[in-house]
Amino acid sequence: MADSGQMAPCDSFGPKLAILAGGGTLPARIASAVRGQGREVFVVAFDGHTDPETVAGLPHLWSRFGAAGTILRRLHDEGVGEVVLAGPVKRPSFTELMPDWRTARFLARVGTRALGDDGLLRAVVREMEEDGFRVVGLQELLKDLLTTPGPVGCLTPDAEAERDIARAVEVAHALGGLDVGQGAVVQQGIVLAVEAIEGTDQMLARCAGLARPGPGGVLVKVKKPRQDRRIDLPTMGVITVEKAAAAGLRGIAVEAGGSLLVDRAAVAEVADRLGLFVVGIETPQ
Repeated sequence: MADSGQMAPCDSFGPKLAILAGGGTLPARIASAVRGQGREVFVVAFDGHTDPETVAGLPHLWSRFGAAGTILRRLHDEGVGEVVLAGPVKRPSFTELMPDWRTARFLARVGTRALGDDGLLRAVVREMEEDGFRVVGLQELLKDLLTTPGPVGCLTPDAEAERDIARAVEVAHALGGLDVGQGAVVQQGIVLAVEAIEGTDQMLARCAGLARPGPGGVLVKVKKPRQDRRIDLPTMGVITVEKAAAAGLRGIAVEAGGSLLVDRAAVAEVADRLGLFVVGIETPQ
């Protein structure tokens, strides 16, 4: 992976791409890289989730999650061939969803699969594919986004941190098998927090008041077992490092080949400055 902080686009062009944009900067980064290839993009922005700056100067549609019928018709009208899901979203309640007939039919069909994030997203992908779209992963569009093995900055975990990493991987895999979350924080062998619907940032905020005396804990993020690699891979960037430091942690480990690292050079600089290690780890499958 290049250390320049620039994300290299894939070598080949492709059909018009729709970006289903959640929060954060990743949707805009994808749009910039894909347009740099000469590809056309269309952004679907979601009320209350997508940063308005994401769609600045781009063809787009503002929508709510429950308007699947409108979204799919618009994608067909725009001549979209491929779709990518990018950026975090907070799952809406059924009341907030206000499903149209297409969404209501979809929810009735998936049933209990909608209880877990991975099951729901797999069903969404299957629905879009049945409608004629090809769903692609972020790492197919930005090759340098995928985490590689080894340290990102100058610091590396010591023997105690390695033991905490191994414990956190075990816990995260167990949770992932139940389609609950992708992350865990362990300090001195004790599980301080696990990730659920609140997401990584809120999990880290909870850790600040749970830390024990002595060396700080570690955050581990791994993909869920049987997870579709095109959707919702664990993602981390500078903000994750800053929040981990604020929570008193001493390091972060993310799955090599199974997670996304945004702004590698910036992550390395911030981690070194704050005294945290960041490392890509290979995990048992």
